[in-house]
Amino acid sequence: MAPPSATETVTQTTPSDGFNTPSAQPAGTAPQEPKLERDATVTQGPSFPAPPKFADPYEEREYLKGRLAAAFRIFGKFGFDEGVAGHITLRDPVEPSTFWVNPFGVAFSLIKRSDLIQVDHHGNIIAGGPCRLLNKAAYLIHSAVHAARPDVTCAAHSHSIHGRSFCALGRPLDIITQDSCAFYNDHVVYEQFNGIVLAEEEGKDIAAALGNRKAALLQNHVRIECDESAVLQMLTFSSTTQGLLTRPLLTVFTWKDAAAAGRGGETVKINEEDAKMLEQFFKLN
Repeated sequence: MAPPSATETVTQTTPSDGFNTPSAQPAGTAPQEPKLERDATVTQGPSFPAPPKFADPYEEREYLKGRLAAAFRIFGKFGFDEGVAGHITLRDPVEPSTFWVNPFGVAFSLIKRSDLIQVDHHGNIIAGGPCRLLNKAAYLIHSAVHAARPDVTCAAHSHSIHGRSFCALGRPLDIITQDSCAFYNDHVVYEQFNGIVLAEEEGKDIAAALGNRKAALLQNHVRIECDESAVLQMLTFSSTTQGLLTRPLLTVFTWKDAAAAGRGGETVKINEEDAKMLEQFFKLN
């Protein structure tokens, strides 16, 4: 018996008329996408939610107090508290000459909105939760910063282990990672260490040294950072939003420099143009 004839199925792969050459495609057609207009293929960037707007400043106050309490919880989670040290303040939208702060002795990880206390620029507690103890250093530093910087809504002062370690070096941050660019030309080292801040002039000196910058590294002490909202404050303090809170690249930088020096080199710094571009990006985003 003769073998069966071999057969082959041929699939038509030639584009249909009008699309078989790029020049033959109608104007506005997306490349490699016949019958789809170019405008329909443009990918839109993500639209991130913006903070809510409030017509009633009392509603805004309660909202911001909730965010501030959340900031304390996050500080506690990531170890940015140290015993009774450290504080975050929030300018009150109803009475801008006052601010809300954590009560002295209450653990960051336990703070609720109802625990916060309201303080005026004379150090008087005028409202707040059941524990109305005020950390004097918190009042002296933060009242000076809020008075000198009307643009600042939130300021944070943390005694994190990385912050304390790095501040012992008395040097500014090296711009060696993308995250560190957020502080390019936007932080300062305060070299005048006078121990625990217990004098009004010391708070004013720190505020003056901070100027219009985002952060100050207090030599032999810790750091203080400020921003326009509690949320931005957490993100600034963070380093990945992984926190919300730790831009300490701090001790890590020291280790990187030491490791590089042991091999006869040094860490590679980001060039000025790129650092400035990224610093502006962080400001806008």
